[in-house]
Amino acid sequence: MKPYITMITLGVDNLERSLAFYRDGLGLPTQGIVGQEFEHGAVVFFDLQPGLKLALWPRADIAHDTNLSQAPHSPTELTIGHNVSSKEEVEEVMAQASRAGARIIKPPSQTFWGGYSGYFQDPDDHLWEIVWNPDLLPE
Repeated sequence: MKPYITMITLGVDNLERSLAFYRDGLGLPTQGIVGQEFEHGAVVFFDLQPGLKLALWPRADIAHDTNLSQAPHSPTELTIGHNVSSKEEVEEVMAQASRAGARIIKPPSQTFWGGYSGYFQDPDDHLWEIVWNPDLLPE
C-alpha cells in the first residue's frame, strides 16, 4: 500500500445540517449533495488540497454499505488536524468555527510541545484540532 490518502469520510446524522456547517460556516468548496438518485447514495464532497477530499455520508448509509451495525458516537477515536501558519490564524479559524455553530472544546492555548492549538466539534461531534506547529507549517 502506498502512503497516499485521497478521501476522508465523516459519518453524519443530518446531511443537510452538516453541509451547511462546512460549506456556509467554514467556507469549504463543494457542489452540494450528490447521489440522491441512489438508495444510500447521497453524499457531499469538499475539495481540500490537491488530491484530497472530505466526504460527508450519513452514518446509516455507512452502516448499510459496510454491513456493520450503526455504533454510538465516539468523538475521541479520531481528530482531524488543520495546520495553519500562525497563532493568530488559529484564533481566526476557531472564531469562524464558533460562529458556524461549532462547540469549542478547548480554546486555543500554548501546547507543551511549543505549538499553539485549540479543538472544536462539528455538529456530529467530530473533533477538529486547529494548530500552529512551527515544525509543520503549511505551504
